[in-house]
Amino acid sequence: MSATRGDERRTALLAALDDRLQHSPLDAINIADISRRAGVTRSAFYFYFENKAAAVAALMDDMYDEGLGAAELLGGDGSMRDRLVTAIRAIFVGWGERRHLYRALLDARATSPGVRDQWDAFQQTFIGVLADVIAGERASGAAPDGVDARAIATALLDLNDRTLARVVRAPADFDWDRHVDAVVHVWLSSIYGRTQ
Repeated sequence: MSATRGDERRTALLAALDDRLQHSPLDAINIADISRRAGVTRSAFYFYFENKAAAVAALMDDMYDEGLGAAELLGGDGSMRDRLVTAIRAIFVGWGERRHLYRALLDARATSPGVRDQWDAFQQTFIGVLADVIAGERASGAAPDGVDARAIATALLDLNDRTLARVVRAPADFDWDRHVDAVVHVWLSSIYGRTQ
């Protein structure tokens, strides 16, 4: 029973933080307010999380799972090129719908070595998956040989990260679709040497 109650408290803290992040930047949110909204004490917050950055990292778990789900699209039907486009768009749509969380992650990464390490480990998972895709496309003759596949994968994922950072801080009139089209173009050009 106590494990269930503990899970409920942790969930309530994360829900309170998520709600606050929709209205305020991470640095404007205090732990006392999050705890009060969750109906727990400050010490309960610290039982589950070292600090606000660690709580943001916990909120990101669902988004990481969505990212891994997008990577699984690479094993679906259709051409690998089409699957790559679908996966890229899925990531931007999913993460774009929760801009407040990505914005908080950027702030947490800037201040917390633990969150940076978690993000880097998450990125390394994707780098491996994408490098394997690139190597497979090269081996099949669909993509030309070129720069090391892992280096290309790293650069492309850095591009996605920077694009998401731009989108979450962009003005309301930012042309999201046009920018994502450009990112897709860069991905296809980098892997296939062409976009058609």
